[in-house]
Amino acid sequence: MSRYTTAELDSLATQFDADGMVVLRRHFPKETLLKWRNAFDALLEQRLRESATAVRGPNRHYITLPFMGDFADEAIFADPDVLAIVERVAGDEPVMCQLASDTPLHGSDYQDVHRDTPALFDGFPETPSFQLAVNFPLCDVTRENGPFETTLGTHRMRDKEALEAYETGRAPLHTITMELGDVMIRDVRALHRGTPNLTQAPRPMVVIGYSRSWYFRPEVKIDVPENVFQSLRARGKRLLRYMPRVDNVEAVATGESYTKFAY
Repeated sequence: MSRYTTAELDSLATQFDADGMVVLRRHFPKETLLKWRNAFDALLEQRLRESATAVRGPNRHYITLPFMGDFADEAIFADPDVLAIVERVAGDEPVMCQLASDTPLHGSDYQDVHRDTPALFDGFPETPSFQLAVNFPLCDVTRENGPFETTLGTHRMRDKEALEAYETGRAPLHTITMELGDVMIRDVRALHRGTPNLTQAPRPMVVIGYSRSWYFRPEVKIDVPENVFQSLRARGKRLLRYMPRVDNVEAVATGESYTKFAY
């Protein structure tokens, strides 16, 4: 059930178009996310032991989440309010193309300011949104444990213009602290960076990627077990319509293919 009226969703989409992001506070149930955290902790330990992560900087790890169990929750990836905003800014019939996590550990550092994808057309002004990241943490995000920092409005600028705006202070970085349950929806072209985790506990941030119906990046995908796919409702199946279906997700290679992430 939607928490927002049509007018409120329209307003959030307008804010997104201007800033490149919106945050929905206390949106997902904490009890659900604590189950995700328990499952994630075991996965993180395994992937670190096997050196099977994509490294995003010192002690910062990107891990694809297996689409099964707690991680295959339609109440999360097909949330009606999130999808309503996604559809307003990235068009009808979006595709869910990513389910992963970014986790800085103690000893992580500042990332270089970057975008997560290049412009759609080289040499042309930036287009309306075509790829979005929906981020939600599996713990509270404070200034001490590696908060995300982002600029506002740079998602609609050319590369050179965006970098100049950042370097001259016209587009400063904003630190985004979040509580467990908060959800951030962002355009991946905005200039941003990860920051150091100064605590001893990992700071996992989930990312669900949604793109326009025609956009595809082959290095980013979700392997969907056939039995899980068949258990989904129509909306979930439609979101995952272009993702590969597999017999056993645990048998799929655990190495990460999404290694180039900064543009």
